[in-house]
Amino acid sequence: MDHQKESHSCPLCKSKGQQFYKSKRHIFHQCDICKAIYLDKEYFLNTKEEKERYQEHNNDVNDKGYQKFVSPISNAIFSNYSKYDKGLDFGAGTGPVIAEVLSTKGYVINLYDPFFHNNKELLLHKYNYIACCEVMEHFHNPYKEFKLLKSLLKKDGHLYCMTSIYNNEIDFKTWYYKDDQTHVFIYTKETLEWIAKEFGFISLKIEGSFIDFS
Repeated sequence: MDHQKESHSCPLCKSKGQQFYKSKRHIFHQCDICKAIYLDKEYFLNTKEEKERYQEHNNDVNDKGYQKFVSPISNAIFSNYSKYDKGLDFGAGTGPVIAEVLSTKGYVINLYDPFFHNNKELLLHKYNYIACCEVMEHFHNPYKEFKLLKSLLKKDGHLYCMTSIYNNEIDFKTWYYKDDQTHVFIYTKETLEWIAKEFGFISLKIEGSFIDFS
C-alpha cells in the first residue's frame, strides 16, 4: 500500500486531502470534500502511548469547573430525558464526570471506553441518548465510530457531543487544540454537516463546542 496516498486520504469520507499545516511535531491535511483536518498517520501515538496520555488528564469528577465544562451535555439530558431513559457515555475516560452529574438527580448512564471501561456488551444495546464529550477528536477511524454511534441510538435518540470546532478565524499555528498528540481528527461545520447527512441524522445543532445530532 502506498503510505503517502493513504496518509492523505480523509479517514472520514475517503476523499483526497491537501497538506494544511506542517511543523516539526506534526503534519495535518484537510479534506477537499468534508473539510475535516486530520493528522498524518505517521505522527499517531501507539496504543500504549495514547493510554498513558489519557491517564495524565487526571480528571476529578467532583471538580466544579469540570462539571460546568460538561454542562451543555448534562443540561441537554436533563431537559430531554428522564432518569428512566437509557443512556451511554461513549469514551467516558478516567473521570466520568457526566455520570457523576447525572447521578445527583437519580440518572444512571452506562460507561464505555476502549481503554478504561471496555465492556463491549454495552455496544449490543440501543440507547435513548449518547454522550460523547471531548472524544470525537480522538477517533482514528471516524467513519466507523459514527456509524456505530448512529446504530446504537433508538429512534428519535440524540447524540450529544463536545469538541472544539475549527473555523477560518482561528490561527491554526497557535491553536492549542491541535497540540495534543491524541487529537488526530478535527472538525469544521462542513464536516459535521457531512456526518449528519451521511449517517441519516435528521437534525444537527451546533452551539459553540456543543453538538446535537438527532
